[in-house]
Amino acid sequence: MGSSSVAKRQLVLFAAALVLAVASARRRPVHLRLYMHDITGGPGQTAVPLVNGTGPLNPSMPAGSRFGDTTAIDDLLTEGPGVESKPVGRAQGTYTLASLREPVLVVTMTVALTAGPYNGSTLVVAGRDSVLDETRELAVVGGTGQLRRASGHVLWRTAKLESAVHWVLELQVHASVPADRHSHN
Repeated sequence: MGSSSVAKRQLVLFAAALVLAVASARRRPVHLRLYMHDITGGPGQTAVPLVNGTGPLNPSMPAGSRFGDTTAIDDLLTEGPGVESKPVGRAQGTYTLASLREPVLVVTMTVALTAGPYNGSTLVVAGRDSVLDETRELAVVGGTGQLRRASGHVLWRTAKLESAVHWVLELQVHASVPADRHSHN
């Protein structure tokens, strides 16, 4: 390669890096820590079977769990891990047993915030939850209100088990939204 070709290539790479830096500078970070209370039975149940999977039994899940089992959720979100902690919203959506042999769920949910600086806004979260991993990563694929056009990820971990039917999940949201939330680009 001649020196002019190398210089042109370096200029193109510099311009591309500059465009990416400017684009990311026009986004505002959003960081939230929420606790989701998934209650699969008993009083206060927030997760109910929606579809009984017709696939084979999954040996890594509780007895009777089948590939394709789908659960609808309307889980309480709180500021801290205790159920008595301040409510900040609801996690509404579904999760499906999506592996024939592993304990893997596919989650699709909307995080509807009802308190704090994003009151009235939502985040849309989707992804793979390998339930035995200490920390799982799901994608933030959108949002509404002050979180319109959100993108990023959620680090998701089981914080504690209140009982055999009450799981508390910690959701650490790492996302960004356009700096000018009124932007229509």
